[in-house]
Amino acid sequence: KWTHFCVISLRANDLRPMKIHCHPFMLMKINQYTSTPLNILYAEDDLDDRIFFEKVLSEIPIRINHTIIKNGELLMKYLHTTAGPLPDVVFLDLSMPLKTGFECLAEIKDNDKLKTLNVVMLTASFTRGTDLEDILKSTLAGMGAMDYIRKTGDFKQFKAVIQQTLYKIFKKAS
Repeated sequence: KWTHFCVISLRANDLRPMKIHCHPFMLMKINQYTSTPLNILYAEDDLDDRIFFEKVLSEIPIRINHTIIKNGELLMKYLHTTAGPLPDVVFLDLSMPLKTGFECLAEIKDNDKLKTLNVVMLTASFTRGTDLEDILKSTLAGMGAMDYIRKTGDFKQFKAVIQQTLYKIFKKAS
């Protein structure tokens, strides 16, 4: 089965999705787990990280629709007001303005409508050593996060981690 990859994003300060570009040249054979597009919501305030994440997604051979939100406050507003289906996964930056990833995760897991969402926490800013990072991972898991990913500038490594996470979600859903 062959398909196109389409990228979906949000206009700044507007919750209506907007198609920003399609990649018809990226036709790829899709495996049995990808018959339906995976809906991804990504909350990230840093423009460079958003661009990097979109590039990674564009090279992963599964059908994806994704929406990008620029801060935690807009994320929670979007999740509470969206009329469509909830995303299959939320990739959530820990350090965002207005509402942190910790605050968003706690609010998501406290809400009956949202608590079953797959939430993957991401950070680039943790540099205090593996012992403290292990405590952070444990805390996030205890709060209900599905996974924790340290952002890296290494494209191949980051792509492999994101791809592994997405396949995990597909297998869980099937």
